[in-house]
Amino acid sequence: MEALAAVIEREGPERAHFLLEQLLEEARQHSIDLPFSANTGYVNTIEADEEARCPGNIEIEERLRAYMRWNAMAMVVKANRHNPEDGGDLGGHIGSFASLAHMFGAGFNHFWHAESENHGGDCLYIQGHVSPGVYARAYLEGRLTEEQLLHFRQEVDGKGLSSYPHPKLMPEFWQFPTVSMGLGPLMAIYQARFLKYLHARGIANTENRKVWVFCGDGEMDEVESLGAISLAARENLDNLIFVVNCNLQRLDGPVRGNGKIIQELEGEFRGSGWNVIKLLWGSNWDPLLARDKEGALRKIMMDTVDGDYQSFKANDGAYVRKHFFGRDPRTLEMVAHLSDDDIWNLKRGGHDPQKVYAAYHKAVNHKGQPTVLLIKTVKGFGMGKSGEGKNTVHQTKKLTDEDIKIFRDRFNLPIPDSELSKIPFYKPADDTPEMKYLHERRKALGGYLPKRRTKADESFTVPSIETFKAVMEPTAEGREISTTQAYVRFLTQLLRDQALGPRVVPILVDEARTFGMEGLFRQIGIYNPAGQQYTPVDKDQVMYYKEDKAGQILQEGINEAGGMSSWIAAATSYSTSNRIMVPFYVYYSMFGFQRIGDLAWAAGDMQARGFLLGGTSGRTTLNGEGLQHEDGHSHILAGTIPNCVSYDPTFAHEVGVILHHGLKRMVEKQDNVFYYLTLLNENYAMPGLTAGTEDQIIKGMYLCKPAAGKITAKTPQVQLLGSGTILRESIAAQELLEKDWGVAANVWSCPSFNELTRDGQDAERWNLLHPTEAQRVPFVTQQLEKHAGPVVASTDYMKNYAEQIRPFVPKGRSYKVLGTDGFGRSDFRSKLREHFEINRHYIAIAALRSLADEGAIPMAKVAEAIAKYGIKTDKINPLYA
Repeated sequence: MEALAAVIEREGPERAHFLLEQLLEEARQHSIDLPFSANTGYVNTIEADEEARCPGNIEIEERLRAYMRWNAMAMVVKANRHNPEDGGDLGGHIGSFASLAHMFGAGFNHFWHAESENHGGDCLYIQGHVSPGVYARAYLEGRLTEEQLLHFRQEVDGKGLSSYPHPKLMPEFWQFPTVSMGLGPLMAIYQARFLKYLHARGIANTENRKVWVFCGDGEMDEVESLGAISLAARENLDNLIFVVNCNLQRLDGPVRGNGKIIQELEGEFRGSGWNVIKLLWGSNWDPLLARDKEGALRKIMMDTVDGDYQSFKANDGAYVRKHFFGRDPRTLEMVAHLSDDDIWNLKRGGHDPQKVYAAYHKAVNHKGQPTVLLIKTVKGFGMGKSGEGKNTVHQTKKLTDEDIKIFRDRFNLPIPDSELSKIPFYKPADDTPEMKYLHERRKALGGYLPKRRTKADESFTVPSIETFKAVMEPTAEGREISTTQAYVRFLTQLLRDQALGPRVVPILVDEARTFGMEGLFRQIGIYNPAGQQYTPVDKDQVMYYKEDKAGQILQEGINEAGGMSSWIAAATSYSTSNRIMVPFYVYYSMFGFQRIGDLAWAAGDMQARGFLLGGTSGRTTLNGEGLQHEDGHSHILAGTIPNCVSYDPTFAHEVGVILHHGLKRMVEKQDNVFYYLTLLNENYAMPGLTAGTEDQIIKGMYLCKPAAGKITAKTPQVQLLGSGTILRESIAAQELLEKDWGVAANVWSCPSFNELTRDGQDAERWNLLHPTEAQRVPFVTQQLEKHAGPVVASTDYMKNYAEQIRPFVPKGRSYKVLGTDGFGRSDFRSKLREHFEINRHYIAIAALRSLADEGAIPMAKVAEAIAKYGIKTDKINPLYA
């Protein structure tokens, strides 16, 4: 021990660390296998004499925090004192901001840079439940009005403030949606990585930017919260700082009542390669720890479980003296000179402004690793009997007049008793020292935060559609391709564009060869900050696996959530980095919205712009993979996100038209939408684009194969609708109907039943609200009313997908829908389509039955067709099979 102390004193801690590592390695060589411990003592990481001193005015900052605490509390309490006739409580949270006000104060006053001429701006992922505190600060800064505070959670009339951080609802304020817990930490890691990617590729200088992520300790139980921390360490994301607010409470009770969440998280993060800084105890604990020569106090700190720590703050100083210090006579003697009030006022580290500053300072100056700050606080700090440290504090949104008086006194606010019942907002005059200080600090850091950019300053012109003629033209005779290949051809051509090509971000989750994209590996490289330090096994091949420091592809491994988070970072780069990027994320469609639906919804909130591509789509196309791989519902899920524009194209030219249109909207017009396209792995001949149908493709429906032969008044007619792979079954059914039954059938390609539905619903709404004006006609109605006969729709998706347009089919017309309801299974495509009853024979029978119902043909013809095509009438409904 003396030798170690001498080394530390004379040669420094780095030399001591080296020698310890050498000793451990020597011990292992002699079979002394000492287990690694990722944990340190239950004390602050930074010693008191090593702390960087806060350069700010601590007293003024304390007063400003008091005003923000008060206004945040007042906002929530006012929102919940409305007349019950208004609809009851609006909700809101006081306790969360109360616990981390000091952490926010340090960041806003000293560390968090706004975008300016010399700085790209820091990214702040703010805990959703603390939004009242952020609004309270913005109110003091003059960025929000009192009227807006009075309309907290009252947004319909356009005056209010969103309950949580929502870029969609407050597009110039909030950057990131974070209240769907776990998504903030996950998205932030990939955001930090994407900033490094932009810098490595020379697109933007991001070297001085930081990503700050605020999480609750309870939130760390979400699998997404810890799911990507190894990536952050592996790629040395020293621009990333996690701040875990360890108030030891979930929404309903302790996070680890029988354990220690801070120690647990320390082990998780340090074991994954992070720099860990623990801030547990405030400055008034330092003298006690200095006197703890025998380690008695440190032992009690370590042995005490979180459930007890919570109880200490829910009681008083006498309770703490007896049940904490009283566990050892030595520690009891240590506090004999302190009153019960003194003991009660021993602060946790997160409520000590000097300690918080020192921890932040150490974090921002650390190089080579991401940093996590584990900061111990009290949930509901300052709320007294109304909730401080209690299990109920998260739900506390109403305070009595007595509670409000205690709150006022605790933080020494200049509000007279006569005004307390009104809970007035408090804002000092502009010329007071506090207000001058508030604005000076933000001016020094480049401006006010949070703040969001709604459009990028730069602009691009999308290449003309003729550039992609290889996708638009018919395939040569004997040549067949899939729509996945069509997408790859389009992407390859786009990458060649000198202006927009470098802004394309292909994102893969370890399925490049499945989607025929391995040729891009060598062409544009896979991004890896370490480059390629090995010789790839396929180096002798044309399309070898190439990693590069400036690579363009983001290869996420088997990791859909990571792929989506990378896509979100790229799709919102226009806002976060003032750089328009065009991400294309391709994946198995079954593993898209179903698996990462919450992230897709967050992308909608963030106004993301980019392309999601669901490969091997539909319930019957991925013939050998079985139940959990076959997608029959992703378009139904996509339709639930208002700014997601989704298509299920069949032909290469449809893919090209849709992708080009998406580029025009998202890149040139900077519309806040994102596109979802499903792609197929079936090869077949492509008919090419018919001039004049482009607009109809985008709207969702066009006549792709008119009925053959002469149609007379006596000719039975039907309209066959389809999309994706099953459109080709509709075309085959057209031939059967004409050849076997003399029925004329038009075949309509419907690339988007979702867009058709939105158009129809929009027309219905207009008509409802404008009864005396010219009535609008849905696009489906416009297309079908020119052609006679019943309508039959068949897709590779659940019936609900095509059922959506039923209200817009012309009145009096029969509408039958075939779909793939039920679990997927493995077999040949033809067998699967027979099983789900969506093949050409079932389409033909549905058409004949519709005609028979209308009296156009005898019902016996339907029975004849069933027999002719060998349909098993007693088979189990595939929904239940």
